Amino acid sequence: MSDLPPPIAAVQTSSLSRVFGGMTALSSLSLTVQRGDLFGFIGSNGAGKTTTLRILATFLTPTSGQAEVLGYDVVKDADRVRHLIGYMPDFFGVYKDMEVSEYLDFFGACYKIPSAQRDQTVSDVLELVGLTEKRGFLIGALSRGMQQRLGLARVLIHDPQLLLLDEPASGLDPRARIEMMAILQELQRMGKTIIISSHILSELQTLCNRCAIIERGKLIYSGPIRGVEAELTEGRAFWVRTGSPLSTTQELLLARPETKRVEIKDDRLKVYVNDPRTDGGYIAETLVGSGLRLLELREDEIGLEEVFLRVTQGATQ
Repeated sequence: MSDLPPPIAAVQTSSLSRVFGGMTALSSLSLTVQRGDLFGFIGSNGAGKTTTLRILATFLTPTSGQAEVLGYDVVKDADRVRHLIGYMPDFFGVYKDMEVSEYLDFFGACYKIPSAQRDQTVSDVLELVGLTEKRGFLIGALSRGMQQRLGLARVLIHDPQLLLLDEPASGLDPRARIEMMAILQELQRMGKTIIISSHILSELQTLCNRCAIIERGKLIYSGPIRGVEAELTEGRAFWVRTGSPLSTTQELLLARPETKRVEIKDDRLKVYVNDPRTDGGYIAETLVGSGLRLLELREDEIGLEEVFLRVTQGATQ
């Protein structure tokens, strides 16, 4: 049995709260993000996403509770945390009269990267975000999507281990969003841990391996992106249609221990199972084995957007 200590999480918060005047922006948020996660942070405007990211980025101090980044307290070890993270707010300023390379060189100097190394570092991050050919361009001449990628290059300049990205695809056209998401996937493959808040839930569903849903400062769900449907809705379900009376089919399926319940919906049945690991094979076996003609059997698949709408009320503070 190994005596090695468990790996330190990328982010660990415990009962994290933040109050602004009489408004509670965060309420006892306990959250864990593991190293290597591409973690989706989901919530309506005003839910507490940006407040959480700003606390993790050391720009805000919590009213109570604790937050650690790679084992370092965001309050007590703020300087150390700043060197481990790259924070990209939803709105960030750029110097439009500067060239792209000058802009990145400036931030490289701010992180005390030696001048002899900065040119190569700038080249590396520009290649990573696909802006090598724009190196000598004025920032003001770049499109919105290119400026977003430049903002990402800026937070990568010091090679942070954790990226905190607040709506990085905000305001981008579909092509620019796709390009941004491809860059984030590459960064994850390179070993970066990424927390991304976004309203584009369909993209988070395919991009992220884990997620958290927050509303009115309170955590509703945190876990695998594939587990959110089963935990927050009524569980796994299948649509069934046969050539026999609905009541007959319903009676046969209710007799099986795998079945949780069966609802009649127009000319079909919706069959809920007790265990989310159960597939629809037992349904086909039951009906065909009883001599019924199976016309339709498919899983009821709902997307992250629908789950989000079902479990939240869109309420803000």
